[in-house]
Amino acid sequence: MQITERTTQGVIVLELHGRLTTEHGAELLRDKVSSALSKGQSRMLLNLAGVPYIDSGGLGELVRCLLTTRKTRGSVKLVGLTGRVVDVLTVTKLITVFETYETETEALASFLTTA
Repeated sequence: MQITERTTQGVIVLELHGRLTTEHGAELLRDKVSSALSKGQSRMLLNLAGVPYIDSGGLGELVRCLLTTRKTRGSVKLVGLTGRVVDVLTVTKLITVFETYETETEALASFLTTA
């Protein structure tokens, strides 16, 4: 798992590439989110276009990121969901918990309307 980080319009965009699993990526995602929160940055967009597979540990980490960020009155939104990720989120009913967007432009605009 690789995660690239950038800031756009005051939103931290984390682009994930690789499998998001307990062994590969969950801890790295946790560290990136914790680091951003410690810097006072609580609006995050996770771009999952490069994530072909997610397991229960990766799914749990997404939920943990959402809950941790909400505690700071921030938000986590998802963009670029692949078919497998959509399937997992749908089966677990978490698709209704996360705000998801087709494009990064739409997702970034949603932060502006909720600010």
